Amino acid sequence: MLILRLFSELLPLLAFGYLIGRFKPGLSSQIAPPLINFGVPISLMGLLLKSGFDWLLFQALAMALLAIGFLVVVIRTSSRLRRHIGSRCLLLGSVFGNSGHFGIPVSLALLPSQSLSFSIGYDLGATLLVWSLGPMLLANPSSGLKRKPAWRNLITALTTSPASKGLVGAMFVQLTPWREQITSALWIPSSIVIVLALMVVGIRLGSFDPSQNPVNRNLRLLVQPSLFIKLIVLPALMLLLAKIFSLSTLMSNALVLQAATPTAISVLLLAEASGQQQQVATYLVVWSTLIALITVPIWFLVLQLLN
Repeated sequence: MLILRLFSELLPLLAFGYLIGRFKPGLSSQIAPPLINFGVPISLMGLLLKSGFDWLLFQALAMALLAIGFLVVVIRTSSRLRRHIGSRCLLLGSVFGNSGHFGIPVSLALLPSQSLSFSIGYDLGATLLVWSLGPMLLANPSSGLKRKPAWRNLITALTTSPASKGLVGAMFVQLTPWREQITSALWIPSSIVIVLALMVVGIRLGSFDPSQNPVNRNLRLLVQPSLFIKLIVLPALMLLLAKIFSLSTLMSNALVLQAATPTAISVLLLAEASGQQQQVATYLVVWSTLIALITVPIWFLVLQLLN
């Protein structure tokens, strides 16, 4: 029943976006900039205020940074993996999942409400990391961002990151006497952002036809290692880390399901905004989303068996 509920919440939005993409394939590029600049901060503010700030949220954040950071180091230091994950877009797609706009609905559908804080903690850590590394990795080589020292790039990315803006905004609201009212007011916009982000994936699904471009068949082969790492290796790594650190069952389940989410829409939005490797990002998001509709329920069943 829980898995049917998950499908009932995700599939209609993806299908509606798909239909739009068949007739207006360029619409996702128009939606991406405002979704990045305004939607992501508002969504994070609403979710953070809804779940509240506590130690367990930041513990989940730290686990996300540990798992993603460890996998990035392994990929970058292994010559064999670098041959398969040579593109920067492939690297981002291998480790950053759609933990906010896919993972949060998964958490709400499959797990108790207490797990929302853990899911948001993972999403916050991953979002801060992808919006810090992503703009630097996908920046045009001729841009000023590439010519700046690395530490200045990092500071610039952190201060301008939509995730950072959302975190700072939520902390500011926490200090005001109108916290409850603002939290209630932001919940609806946060939900709308989730809907729009899922529709962007659907639009991208409907905007390309593999039969019309033979190069797309090569792209499908190119992204397969990244898909395997994202949908199988990363959640397995998170499960292992959860056992090592003796995390509670609720937190472990939430983190594994977040790690099992398809490639982040952030990777697609960054590619759209920078004009770099859009086709690779599209294939990563599209195929990982389709496959995740199968693998995420399987991971949920595995977690139930282990528990």
